[in-house]
Amino acid sequence: MADGGFNSKSVALRAQKKVLGKLSSKGMAKALVDDTTGDLLDQLYKLAKMEASSKKEAEKLIKDLIKIVVKISILFRNNQFNKEEIMLAEKFRKNFKSAAMTFISFYEVDFSFDRQFLSKSLCECQALLHQLIERHLTSKSHGRVDHVFNYFANGALLERLFDPNEQAFRVILKNMVDGLNKLMEDGSL
Repeated sequence: MADGGFNSKSVALRAQKKVLGKLSSKGMAKALVDDTTGDLLDQLYKLAKMEASSKKEAEKLIKDLIKIVVKISILFRNNQFNKEEIMLAEKFRKNFKSAAMTFISFYEVDFSFDRQFLSKSLCECQALLHQLIERHLTSKSHGRVDHVFNYFANGALLERLFDPNEQAFRVILKNMVDGLNKLMEDGSL
């Protein structure tokens, strides 16, 4: 008897993505991630809230970020990536770690900030992420990737963040760098 193409594993995977997508709040993220990552998400939220001057936009940005991470984690845990995608994921991880190290370096070394370099590094990560999820996630998820990366890779935002005269941004920047350094030390990044 034909099963009509029904696949329970596929249905379960789609259900997991859907449920976890609905649960993607800052509070839920803190329950699922370590304290350092939670603190880093809080700093990104503060940055977005200051920059956008809108609590709603800042929340949407962080929810989109959480949804992306959760869905990729589900795909990874369920062995959904083929060999080429695993290589893409590794390349993304290396590029993102390099971008994070650059971010830290720009903070720690005065007058070293290069807006175009950092923005380009983040855009390269964005492109790799699109390739990684191409086969697995919807155009809505691709839109979330664009929303997050286009926002945080924006050169004008990065300029303000690294401007030594912008004290409110400097506090957030310092906290972000502290979080990134912790994640580097414990091997999470």
